[in-house]
Amino acid sequence: MESKTHLEISPRLVGEIVEINDGEARTRLKTSSEMAADVSGLVHGGFTFGLADYAAMLAVNDPFVVLGAAEVRFLAPVRSGEVMEAHARLETREGKKNLVSCIVECKGKRVFEGTFTCFVLDKPVLA
Repeated sequence: MESKTHLEISPRLVGEIVEINDGEARTRLKTSSEMAADVSGLVHGGFTFGLADYAAMLAVNDPFVVLGAAEVRFLAPVRSGEVMEAHARLETREGKKNLVSCIVECKGKRVFEGTFTCFVLDKPVLA
């Protein structure tokens, strides 16, 4: 299955598509020193969130999907140079509202988990 959404997004910033199936998506992001928040190489959580959010959008896979809310937990740190993988799954769809669960792992360890509320609009949000 091909992506129908977020076609202009930078894989360098939010990850690359590993797999898209009906209601599921996997993404991967190799972190870089640019993503570090401190001298120890701690990756800023915004990059972890971005990877998970991108996977959630791909699980819905509609051209007009947008994020409405997220409830997330950061579980472990990520160091620059490490590779994160996200797995998102569409849990429920009620009209325009979609609930998507997502986990992010790094080196076999869960570093993030969350639920994303995604809405499918009738047209682009900035139209």
